[in-house]
Amino acid sequence: MSNGSALRFWPLTDVGRVRDGNEDSFLVDESLNLFVVADGMGGHAAGEVASNVAVHSFRESVHSERALLDAFERGLSSTTREDVLRLLEQGVQNACAMVHGEAQRDPSKRGMGTTIVALLVIGSRGFCVHVGDSRIYLVRNDTVHQLTEDHSLINELLKRGRLKPEQIAKLNMKNAVTRAVGVYESVEADTLDFDILPGDRFLLCSDGLTEYAEDADIARVFRDKPEESVAQAFIDYANAGGGKDNITAVVVKVPDASAGLDKLASEVNLKLETLHRMPMFRHLTYQELVRVMNIIDVRDYPADEQIVEEGEDGDEMFIVLTGKVRVHSGDQVLVELSAGQHFGEMALVDRAPRSASVTVGEPSKLMVMRRRSFFDLIRKDHDVAVKLLWAFLGVLNQRLRTTSHELGHAREQIAMLHASTVMNEGDLLEVE
Repeated sequence: MSNGSALRFWPLTDVGRVRDGNEDSFLVDESLNLFVVADGMGGHAAGEVASNVAVHSFRESVHSERALLDAFERGLSSTTREDVLRLLEQGVQNACAMVHGEAQRDPSKRGMGTTIVALLVIGSRGFCVHVGDSRIYLVRNDTVHQLTEDHSLINELLKRGRLKPEQIAKLNMKNAVTRAVGVYESVEADTLDFDILPGDRFLLCSDGLTEYAEDADIARVFRDKPEESVAQAFIDYANAGGGKDNITAVVVKVPDASAGLDKLASEVNLKLETLHRMPMFRHLTYQELVRVMNIIDVRDYPADEQIVEEGEDGDEMFIVLTGKVRVHSGDQVLVELSAGQHFGEMALVDRAPRSASVTVGEPSKLMVMRRRSFFDLIRKDHDVAVKLLWAFLGVLNQRLRTTSHELGHAREQIAMLHASTVMNEGDLLEVE
């Protein structure tokens, strides 16, 4: 692609220092801004076949719906983010069926399978899909974010508390995956969509690299090496560590903005920072925060506009992004909220009328989460559900403690006032 705004990319694969053949495959389609990595398994060249069939079948599925991708890029309302994600999921299912069918036709390849991870960039939006333990990393402002979560035995044991990180080195089945493309006729794929910012860099890789490279290592390589040398530096790094598996690294670079971060970048970073500081979302991973961002709307409010009216029904929680708002009952101001603070969280789980009114104090920008979107998120993602609901209980518990403390203080004031009144009445009786 010749225009100055095109993505740049550097893909490399290496057999490593132990294996005789390379069962990794990668594919880059410049016309689609599509990048795919697969790590095959099965032996007798079956892994090589599985990964190769998977990446090409996946690409054909995506390319066959080019009209849908074009419609999304043009901003046509008939095509949504969900449509693109469904397309990627279907691409994985088609690849799974192709690999499985190939294995059924050739008995020597029975049971073969492959991981797959893909990144699709459409304008300022990124979409990824994955199965297995190949990964996508986002490097933004020198910070590394893992966008995929391994479908592996190790990760499952870690999540369930059955394994500690320091015990991983002692395991014999460190490469065992819990999901793979082609072992069965269908497979469950995970998807994610997110904002693409100027200067973003991505790394798609197989576990031949991630077995040796931690987040800090990835950040250091991106920081210290010229962009065109990063993929080779990763392969050299893995080989220096032992190179026990095939190694694939596909590096993708989004062009820098001509004048620093643009408006979209500033707002995305602000939303992420605001959410991460909130007790409700503090324990979410980066990809989980992105899922929360995807169900949040951002609204601008002028000064003195009323957002919430006391006594009305509501189904939205509000988070102040910029500006200030007043929480009040009638003319009595109860509290003033500024950036990072929130109100109306009970509306996510309770249909009770609003307990107070909220009015904008100065021009403000607020993030808004609706009850239905909240329930959809926690219904689809078990891990996010546990973290959010646990944090939500913590917020409510803190509110209850604060309320109990305030009630106790109010009782003390009433008791003191009552005692003072009794004393005054006694003094009055003595005078009479």
